[in-house]
Amino acid sequence: MSTSSGTTTATSRSWSVSEDSLRRYVSYASESCIQELLSASDSSRAEGGDGWKVLAFENGVEISKRCSGSPHVFRGRWLLRSVSPQQFITVATAIDAAKQWDPDLVEAKYIKDLNDNLSIIRLRFGDASKPLFKNREFIVYERRETMDDGTLVVAVASLPKEIAAGLQPKKNNSIRGLLLQSGWVVEKLEDDSCMVTYVVQLDPAGWLPKCFVNRLNTKLVMIIENLKKLVQTCPMNGAM
Repeated sequence: MSTSSGTTTATSRSWSVSEDSLRRYVSYASESCIQELLSASDSSRAEGGDGWKVLAFENGVEISKRCSGSPHVFRGRWLLRSVSPQQFITVATAIDAAKQWDPDLVEAKYIKDLNDNLSIIRLRFGDASKPLFKNREFIVYERRETMDDGTLVVAVASLPKEIAAGLQPKKNNSIRGLLLQSGWVVEKLEDDSCMVTYVVQLDPAGWLPKCFVNRLNTKLVMIIENLKKLVQTCPMNGAM
C-alpha cells in the first residue's frame, strides 16, 4: 500500500492498494454489513426491537427508522407475492436498470469485479437530483451471498475515502458521500413469494439541513414503489 505525496492535504489523500488487498479488505468489512442486514430483517425483532420506530405503513410497505447516532438508519419491509427471491435480486442488482427505479441516479458503473460475488461500483447523482443527492457520488462495494436457508443478501457500503480516491479520483464539481452499512435481504416464502428488507444508512457529506437527511424515508418509499413495478414485469427466470 502506498500513499500520495505528503504535500497533499488530508481531504484529497489517496491510497493505492493491490487487488488482492482490496479483496481481503472488502470481504472482511462486508461480513459485518451482512450480519447487520440479517439482524434488521429478523421478524422476531422487527416490532420495536433494537430501537426501530415505525414511521409509516402504506400499500403493504413498512418504513422504519433507527436512531443509532448520526446519520439515522432507515428500513423498508414488504411482501412480494408470486415473486421469487432470485427474480427480485436480478432486478435490484441490475446496474443498467438502476436508473429506472432511482430517477435521481445519473450514472452507475462497475469499476472492477473482485470475484464472482464481489464488485466495486461508482454511483453518480447529478445537478438536477434532489438536495440530498445533488452532485453526490459514491464508490461502494457490493457483495452478494446466499445463506444456508436460501435467504439472499446483498451488502452495499462505501469504501474508505482514501481507498476510493485511489481507485476513482473524484470529479471537481462532485461531493463524495458515504453509504454506510446498507443493502437487501430477500427471504423465500411459500408460493414462490418473498419478504424483502431494504436498509439504507447515508452520510451525504457536505452541509445539508438536518431535515433533508432525516427525510430519506420519502425517497425510500419512492424506490420501493418503482422496484415493485419493475419486478412484477420481470420474467421469472435467472438466479443470483
